[in-house]
Order: sequence, then C-alpha cells, then structure tokens
Amino acid sequence: MHSKLPTTLVIDTSLLKPGLRLAVGLSGGADSVALLRALAERSEQLGLVLHVTHLHHGLRGEEADGDLAFARGLADELGLPFHEARVDAGDAAKENRESIEEAARRLRYGWFRQLMASGEVDAVATAHTRDDQAETVLAKFLRGAWTEGLSGIHPLIEFSEGRILRPLLGTTRAEVEAYLGALRQGWREDSSNRHLTFTRNRIRHELLPLLESWNPQLREHLTQMAELARHEEAWCTGEVVRIAPQLLLPGRPVRGGGRASGTELAMDVTRLAALPVALQRRLLRHAAAQLGTAVDFSATEAMRLLALAGRAGQRLELAEGLRAERTPRELRLAVLPVWSAGIAEEAIPEYLVEIPGEVMAEAFGLRLRIEVTEVAVTNQRLTATLRNWKPGDRVLLRHSSRPRKAKEILERLRVTGSGRKVWPVLELDGRILWMQGVEVEPMPGVCVAATTFVGSGLFSSGTTADG
Repeated sequence: MHSKLPTTLVIDTSLLKPGLRLAVGLSGGADSVALLRALAERSEQLGLVLHVTHLHHGLRGEEADGDLAFARGLADELGLPFHEARVDAGDAAKENRESIEEAARRLRYGWFRQLMASGEVDAVATAHTRDDQAETVLAKFLRGAWTEGLSGIHPLIEFSEGRILRPLLGTTRAEVEAYLGALRQGWREDSSNRHLTFTRNRIRHELLPLLESWNPQLREHLTQMAELARHEEAWCTGEVVRIAPQLLLPGRPVRGGGRASGTELAMDVTRLAALPVALQRRLLRHAAAQLGTAVDFSATEAMRLLALAGRAGQRLELAEGLRAERTPRELRLAVLPVWSAGIAEEAIPEYLVEIPGEVMAEAFGLRLRIEVTEVAVTNQRLTATLRNWKPGDRVLLRHSSRPRKAKEILERLRVTGSGRKVWPVLELDGRILWMQGVEVEPMPGVCVAATTFVGSGLFSSGTTADG
C-alpha cells in the first residue's frame, strides 16, 4: 500500500503579514519551485502580493538559459509579475578574487536589494531548507566558526532596502520533492550541484551521508545547534552593545584627566578581568572590529592573555596590522603597519629548519617549531626554509579545493601597503607548509607551530597547523 503524497507544504508564515509585497527568488530548482507553488496557493489566505524574481548568473550556458525560460514560464502560468536580470559571476569572481560561489551569492543578494530599493517589493523569500541549514552549519564548523557562524542560515535578514525571508528552513528536501510529486510539478536540475570540486557538494554528497551512518539524526541536531547558536549569539551581542560604551575608551589618557583624540581604542584591564570569559572574548573582538579588523581565536586569546597576565610595555603584532599594547592599567589596540616600512625586502634573511626542529627567526619576530607525528617522516632527513613570501607563491588552504596565490590571501587578510612587505612562509620542496595568519592544508605527519615575540620576551601563541 502506497503512502499518500502530501498536497500541502509546511511553511513558516510568522513573518508573512497581510499586504506584504513578496518576491520569491526562483532559481528553477525543486526548493524554490516548491516555495513559489506553496505561497501561490496560500497567497489569498495570507494576504500576500506575490512577485517572482530570477537572476541569470552568466554560468552554465544553455542550461542557465533554460532555467530562465522555465522560471519565466512558471511565473506566467501562475499569473505573477516576473523580474529578471543578468550578471557575469565568473568575471566578478576574477575581479574580486573570490570563489564563483561567493561571487554568485554576492551578486544575487545585490540584485534582491536592488529590487527592494526600487519600491516594487517589500521583501524577498529564498527557499533554503533544513538540509541547507545542516550543510551550512557543518561547513562553518569545518572552517572553525564562532557562535555566529554556527547559527547558520537565519530565517530573517534585515537590510536597509527590505528583508530577506526563509520560510522553508523547517522543511526537508525530501518533503519538498514529495510535495512537487503530488502536484506533478517539474523543476530544473543544476548540473553544477553534482561537481565535487565545490565544498558544499562534497559535504552534501560525501561527508553528511558518512556522518549519518554514525548518527541518522545528524541533520536535525545540526539545525537545532543553529537555533541555539542564533539565540545565544543575539543575547551575547546585546550584552556587548550594552557594556562596550562603558569599557571601550578612545585615544590615550592625558595628564590631568581626560583623553587625547586618536584612532586607538583602550580598555581598563581590571574591569575587563571582572567580566565572564565569554564577554572578555567578545569585547576584544568587538574592539578589533571597530578598528576595521577581524581576529581569529588565537589572536583573541593572545590579546586576552596580554590584558590579564601581561606586563606593561609588552606588545602583540597581529594580522591586518592590528597591534595590542599593555600599559600599567590598559590594553590598547591600534591598526598600524604590521612591519616597519624601513625594512628592505632584500635584507630579510632565510632560515633553514630541520624536520623535526626549531628556529628563532628575529626578522619575522617569531619562533617556529616543526614536529612530526609519523615514523615514516622521522626516517627522512628533511630541511624546510622559512622565508619571506614572494610573488608566485601558491598556498593550499585547509578545506580549499585549489591553491591560492599568496598575494590574494594577503589581500583577503586585508594586509596591504607596507604591511605585506614582510610576511613569513615555510617552504619544503616547493610546497608551502605554513603561512602566517592562515590555516594551511597540512603535510601528513608534520605539525608546524609558531610563537610570536617582541624583543626578547616570548608571548603570544601564533598559528598552528596540525598534521
């Protein structure tokens, strides 16, 4: 006996108010087709004024042309206004030195904002499902996300032009396809969704099924994690907004009271120490963000340790030109050139490092240690070179599908001008094993750890790549 196919699709209507002029982002795939059909059949009941929007990304040639024709035809069949635009995601990715996926997403949301800014619609609905949420959370976890990353896809995004809504986040892809089957409604298949060169596709087709063999409820648990992380992130963000004006002080103190104006930010270390550790970290990250920089976990912990246990006069030089300095009472943050502009590139020495081994590299202000975890490696006599980066260097980042130019990586880190003059890399037989500030795909059996220092005092833990 066959189970009855569903004739309705469960959607979250909590953000769908009567009179809302809502455009549905219709790619032509099953998820977006199901969302459009479900909203169309309930639009009168919900009081919605529906529109349909489709962005041609300039990829996949005739297949993408077919997607556009399909979307236009479905909108016409349902009697809904249709909005379309064309972009070239490939050229945009090259111009902005980003992946195709990043460029396509940026252009897509730019188009949505443009459409809302025109005044024709108030909001745009996208068809992200519970499966998309699970894949996103897992991808963020693999990249080493903070709580905001683990919150995954949010049901609502607020822009100045309008809102992006995700009514299908509680619905699975299987439920979507069952619903379309009951309607006898077709959809388009994107051939690129099968390409395992894309990280998301590898997660979808390889990693998630493997993990589900250990725990069949994994997708549900990942979506629950996103829900927890989203609400806890919102609470913590509110706390930081509340306490930051009380603890963050602009400029430097002057004799007689008050503070001189300047681009620095400071905080009283005693008041910082009185906060819970979670708020200490968030306040430090917030302060760095106010200066236009982003800090990872290692940099945040190094600043926190400097504030709580450091000595007056100690400094940290971090990525993106961020400097942290300890005074008797304060931790001061400022964005400066990462290295002295007076250093001549040709004067920077190279250091030979035995594997396993350790080197103190004063030109880079760090101590580098290489350890091995496999016997096969210890039986080889290997010598790596710690040197300054140079044009043409390519680095395979962890969880990346292809090597990237060192120059592009420095630009993504926002290391510009004199700041990029001196930036260390560790090379072995033409392969970059380590690069400051990023996570490099490790060489099997080899672990690289760096510790930065100022003067003769070792202080902060640097980047570590584990093999």
